[in-house]
Amino acid sequence: LLYKHTHTHILIFHRLCLVSNLTMLIPLKQPIVFELEGFHIPPGYGPFLFFLALSAYIVVLLGNGVVVCVIVLDKNLHRPMFIMICHLVVCDLLGATAVLPRLMMHFLMGQKKIAYLAAIAQAYCVHMYGTAMHTILGVMAYDRYVAVCEPLRYHTIMSSTRLHSCCALAWIVALLLIGVLFVFHANVPLCGRIIRHVYCSNRIIMDLACIPTPVNNIYGLSIAWSVSSVMFILIAFSYFQILRASLNQGRTDSSVRSKAFQTCASHLVVYIFYQIATLVIIVSYRFPSASQNMKKFLSILFIIIPPAINPIIYGLVSKDLRSSIINRFSSYSPINVQPDHSNQLIASFMPQNCDTTRNSAPH
Repeated sequence: LLYKHTHTHILIFHRLCLVSNLTMLIPLKQPIVFELEGFHIPPGYGPFLFFLALSAYIVVLLGNGVVVCVIVLDKNLHRPMFIMICHLVVCDLLGATAVLPRLMMHFLMGQKKIAYLAAIAQAYCVHMYGTAMHTILGVMAYDRYVAVCEPLRYHTIMSSTRLHSCCALAWIVALLLIGVLFVFHANVPLCGRIIRHVYCSNRIIMDLACIPTPVNNIYGLSIAWSVSSVMFILIAFSYFQILRASLNQGRTDSSVRSKAFQTCASHLVVYIFYQIATLVIIVSYRFPSASQNMKKFLSILFIIIPPAINPIIYGLVSKDLRSSIINRFSSYSPINVQPDHSNQLIASFMPQNCDTTRNSAPH
């Protein structure tokens, strides 16, 4: 009798578990509203964290806004390198704007709910930011390679058409790669509402799926690895060639190396900072004992830190941009027209034994 009684209870327990699991796997119907887990905020700290997030966003907007305005207003800066910096600024603003405003609402009002389409849009913008950052930095590396290693043909190779085509290609590649990634969301049923993060991403949304999503997983990992590897190889090759050209030309003119450093340093520093911020995220998830708040905080660094410090890097390293910013803010009068120094670096790498006819040829 005791055995039958125990056996009956076990059967009832298994049936209840089965019913519970089936209930959990019932697909959600639209309109789906997710709930971001967000940070665990101690009572009374919300306004302070809101102020920090607001300050970071203001720094991003002001810094990048100043860079864009100065480049647009100063005709001497209408050169390939600075036009590409404008594209990088747009990318920085895209990433910061996708995350920080909603994060501020979370800190100030405790708002955690996000609609399905808003979640997809935020995730798309975050992934778009990461991919476009790589592709634009790759195009900038190509531009610096041509400027230093092919100075005589620079204006022919980097014509206005070629410049805008390269920038458009950087955006189109990112748009298509991330667009295909989110096409896989179309018919995937979702069975959960809790997003265990502070912002939405492809992988976190797919973790709520009722069924396995191996195609999305493989494609996501493939494009992440491919874009990072290809851009790293392109940038490494470009700077290897730039270093070799600088050393060769530096034997006869010591100023060549410093000019090459000035034109390439800002790009290289931006790339290194972005890679460090990404590496911090990867490493943080290798330590299960780390607090969830710490992991979430580190995960937003690559969206906050690069957009905040990139304008400072451009201003400190780029002499022309720094001078233009100082002139713009030092007086209320229009910027005095300065001579265009866009050909200084190119001219410094031209062979010294070029004949007069070749040197005077129009570019």
